[in-house]
Amino acid sequence: MWKFTTSKNSKLNPDEMVLDADNIPCHVAVIMDGNGRWAEQRRLPRSMGHKAGVENINKIVRGASDIGVKYLTLYAFSTENWQRPNDEVSTIMKLLVEYLRKELNNLHKNNVKVKTIGDISKLPKPCIEVLQESKVKTENNTGLVLNLALNYGGRADILYAFKNVFADYKKGKLNAEDVENLTEKDFSDYTYTAGIPDPDIIIRPSGEQRLSNFLLWQCAYSEFWYSNVMWPDFTVEYLYKAIYDYQNRDRRFGKVK
Repeated sequence: MWKFTTSKNSKLNPDEMVLDADNIPCHVAVIMDGNGRWAEQRRLPRSMGHKAGVENINKIVRGASDIGVKYLTLYAFSTENWQRPNDEVSTIMKLLVEYLRKELNNLHKNNVKVKTIGDISKLPKPCIEVLQESKVKTENNTGLVLNLALNYGGRADILYAFKNVFADYKKGKLNAEDVENLTEKDFSDYTYTAGIPDPDIIIRPSGEQRLSNFLLWQCAYSEFWYSNVMWPDFTVEYLYKAIYDYQNRDRRFGKVK
């Protein structure tokens, strides 16, 4: 059982697993990894693993929202995932459509705002349509922002930002001096995550310990948390454990305390 305290001076007791309500990460990002291996371990088709992974999203969305996380970014489909077998890619796209069609009203009812990062123009038409519908329906919601990373890559994101800067330069919105004096904050405003704070913590289930081209610009001072549990088995308890560990770390951002 998890307990919560609102005292900024409270010491977290490992035996009680107390979460400090005043130190909840604003932005949690998750690499949803391990669906295929989860299925293979059970001698099931990989498609069943992806189905189980999609079905797990709601639990994590609710768990994050309940404790006051403002942004939850889920790495759902990378720019490299197109290299997977066509039937697996097709299954992932169909599951995305099914999930949003089934859960959109519930997400809206719970004040969740749906956003995306990545070049969704390359996705199948049904995916684009349901994503646009989800964004429009929830655009005025003020609760948790569910940020779906689709056809997203960290390197592509940096290149996207560079092209946007150059486009503004060509249009005359920026002059040579503006470009020369461009700050990191300015550059961030040209990325897919413009307006979204950098992730405080990046979580990766499945036992792998790499970023896999995820939020490369944005993760400069993110905390990392890994688990051997596959994504379909990644419960709210694991989410809270990750946040508990985050709260017990010393984040200095290059400074000395």
